[in-house]
Amino acid sequence: MRIRALTIRIIRQFVRDKRTLALLFLAPLLVLTLMYFVFNGREIKPDLGIAGVPPAMEERIAQSGARVVRYDDADQANRALEGGDLDATLTLDNGRPALRLEGSDPSMSKAVLLLLRQAMQQDAPGVQLQISYLYGKADLTSFDSFGPVLIGFFSFFFVFLLAGVAFLRERTTGTLERLLATPIRRSEVVAGYLTGFGLFTLFQAALIAGYAIGVLGMYMDGSVWLVLLLNLLLTLTALTLGTLLSSFAGSEFQIIQFIPLVIVPQVFFSGLFNLEAMNPWLQKLSYLMPLYYGADAMRAVMIRGEGLSAIQLDVYVLLAFSVAFALLNVLALKKQRPI
Repeated sequence: MRIRALTIRIIRQFVRDKRTLALLFLAPLLVLTLMYFVFNGREIKPDLGIAGVPPAMEERIAQSGARVVRYDDADQANRALEGGDLDATLTLDNGRPALRLEGSDPSMSKAVLLLLRQAMQQDAPGVQLQISYLYGKADLTSFDSFGPVLIGFFSFFFVFLLAGVAFLRERTTGTLERLLATPIRRSEVVAGYLTGFGLFTLFQAALIAGYAIGVLGMYMDGSVWLVLLLNLLLTLTALTLGTLLSSFAGSEFQIIQFIPLVIVPQVFFSGLFNLEAMNPWLQKLSYLMPLYYGADAMRAVMIRGEGLSAIQLDVYVLLAFSVAFALLNVLALKKQRPI
């Protein structure tokens, strides 16, 4: 009888908690659906710009699976490569084929090299490619390529989790209620909490970036200060989002429930998986993900060595996310004390 009574009580708790039921049954379906679209997407073909290459070789390369774009000269092809329109260029240098790889994605570089070597075995056996890299280096590893994304993800995830739990405890222990009983404004409450938490997120951002670059030897071609700035903006966005969502949670377990709905989808759109493999309509969802902008800017700085002018759009978007979430935090506090 005691076991039966306990079982019935647990079942009733689950039935009353609609959010837990949704997490239990709907969240796995959401994640599986995202994985289906990500891994069963379109075939990725490298974009190869050519100039001065014999038509027979051009046709062979196209048959091998590359999207070939012909240019009038090598300078025009290389400008397209620098503009991000191509994955590689193939030109002739003193009669010898010269390949220039974009280089920021090692898997794409290997795919281009394999494709060209297979094509040249039939059209130009014995001829050696002259290989150069626009970004990165020949021994750039997958960890170097994914590292900037991982730095941003870990900063975002842990700050989101800790901020949500910490702010929830302020509510459940009555600290926030007693604070709001004073003449303090809601905007001042939000600013105070964000400043206090923000100091620790600043140290965390510096620690993660410094360890990855200095200790693990992650490839770094840009400014360390820009990496710290981007990491700080990402953690600030996670901080404001975590405190906002904690207003709609009644326990630490309910904070955890937001992870498959808020964090997991961002992983798929952060750059860990090639967005070009997804359907175009699905790619547009990445514009709603803060981690997409942070990871894109981190890779631009660390791998491509770009400066602030090249990543300013990502910076502005992350700032906009932080400001929007902070303002929503102010409105959410109306539940605690209407003014």
